[in-house]
Amino acid sequence: MSITPVILSGGAGTRLWPLSRRLKPKQFLAVHGAESMFHQTLERINCEGFSAPLIICADEHRFLAAEELRQCGMPPNDIILEPTARNTAPAIAAAALRLLEQDADAMMLVMPSDHIIKDAEGFRRAATAAAGLATEGHLVTFGVTPSRPETGYGYIRVGAELNAGGLAVAKFVEKPDRETAESYLSEDGYLWNAGIFLFKAAAFIDELERYAPDIVAAVRQALAEGQPDLGFYRLGEAAFAEAPAVSVDYAVMEKTARAAVVPLPSDWSDMGSWASLWEIGDADDNGNVTVGPTVIVHGQNNYIHSEKPLIAALGVDGLAIVATDDTVLVLPMERAQEVKDLVQSLKASGHHEAVSHTRVYRPWGYFQNLEKGDGFLVKRIVVNPGAKLSLQYHHQRAEHWVVVVGTARITNGDATFDLQQNQSTYIPVGAAHRLENPSAEPLHLIEVQSGDYIGEDDIVRLEDTYGRN
Repeated sequence: MSITPVILSGGAGTRLWPLSRRLKPKQFLAVHGAESMFHQTLERINCEGFSAPLIICADEHRFLAAEELRQCGMPPNDIILEPTARNTAPAIAAAALRLLEQDADAMMLVMPSDHIIKDAEGFRRAATAAAGLATEGHLVTFGVTPSRPETGYGYIRVGAELNAGGLAVAKFVEKPDRETAESYLSEDGYLWNAGIFLFKAAAFIDELERYAPDIVAAVRQALAEGQPDLGFYRLGEAAFAEAPAVSVDYAVMEKTARAAVVPLPSDWSDMGSWASLWEIGDADDNGNVTVGPTVIVHGQNNYIHSEKPLIAALGVDGLAIVATDDTVLVLPMERAQEVKDLVQSLKASGHHEAVSHTRVYRPWGYFQNLEKGDGFLVKRIVVNPGAKLSLQYHHQRAEHWVVVVGTARITNGDATFDLQQNQSTYIPVGAAHRLENPSAEPLHLIEVQSGDYIGEDDIVRLEDTYGRN
């Protein structure tokens, strides 16, 4: 029986701010390795025994998810768009009900998109064992042998041995304090709750109907009111908002008598904080983990990550220091879980850095603001192969485009023509224009805007491939 991977991608990843921000959260970032965690999650199940994945993500991340799938060469089973975040139980219910429309015997492997599991083959073996338990009617979760008294994870107390290397779940335990976590480590018989699940879709819905029928009712209605949209499926907004915002652990797993657990390889991390990145990073002789241009003198056990500027640190211990092109974060490692509180404070103060990067992603690629002054803005624009921007015009600004790399197909008023490297064109105020990339390689260009008003809201779209107004 084939297993359908269901990849949850609704989180904002605020504890990894400033790299992770709402408009491009951590799962789409290469914070550990050359590829994003979303990409690594896809590759983990890009093999025999797994069918096309079903993705659940926020509307504003839909094109990011679609691009990751394209890069992996994995056409999806479906991409379901959540109109609002309602936690994991409603999201998984939507996936289960959608799969049951296709196959009454569907089996689903539910995975967050932001985990690091170095032993992919070991993970697949664990999934095969879990599938054996799921055919017997179990709802299977995955556990990790603790390596430290971690207070940021939930725990599972294991019970009797079952078939296929699985164990009964004696109980689920919420995130403990330090003393309790130390006792779990010394007692043995406890696993970290990895938040990964495998079960038959019908078995999950049966248990959800038993313990949280209001979730099932709301999600059924949201699916009924949903609409296909450019290869995505949009859930009905009003109905989905009625679903209680509850985790799958609380809604089902902590209550069902059918819970089982399969141990995972221990090199697992949910990448929940800067401390977790330090723990799995390649440390030097002084325990320092560094990414990007950094110099540390007389410092120990630090995590220092720079996307652009040189970070020079002298005589500091146990710090996380993270720099992007617009923000610097400094905090003691033991307070890494509190970054989400800092982000809330930044949002309340109106700091746009809490939400967006200087690089802004669009369905066709991205742009990055380089320099802004009175009456002008300089941008870098990258257009994906085969992609094109909307046909549009502006009331208050003109634009000058200079091709840096690739071929640009330009619509400028009534004319359409191609430009190559070092060639340029001028777009007057009010002229209808469009930029396309007809080649198989990314197109890079520099845009200089000038006018009385420079703002992203000065766009009138005449035609758009992606259905935007």
